[in-house]
Amino acid sequence: MSTGRKKQRWSRQVTETSDALSLAEGVFTRRSPLSIARSLKRSADRSKRRKSDPYRSAMSMLTFYINRAGRNMPATRRRTLEAAKGELRRLYGRERPAQRTTRQGATRAAQRKRRRARRALKVRN
Repeated sequence: MSTGRKKQRWSRQVTETSDALSLAEGVFTRRSPLSIARSLKRSADRSKRRKSDPYRSAMSMLTFYINRAGRNMPATRRRTLEAAKGELRRLYGRERPAQRTTRQGATRAAQRKRRRARRALKVRN
């Protein structure tokens, strides 16, 4: 049975009272990934309270929000926020290099997996 004790929401308290960044109201509810990224960049660049570089602070805040709200977040919302990460990288000039492939559309890990599956079939036969 429940003791009637309230659940402590430490992540909510961190989001609301954190010294990391002063975010615009409703920044994570925006529909445009670019709008979210621009707002985070603006907040990070203006903040005097952050401890690391602006890019890292903005990305950390976005990742923290995604990870803490992840269980209750619709897939479309998650996709928008993940896309905002890409926009944030682009705004700060830190785009990820294209993923190397060994075969058209196949990563090395996928190729390794296929090879192991083939070997397992050969061993069984």
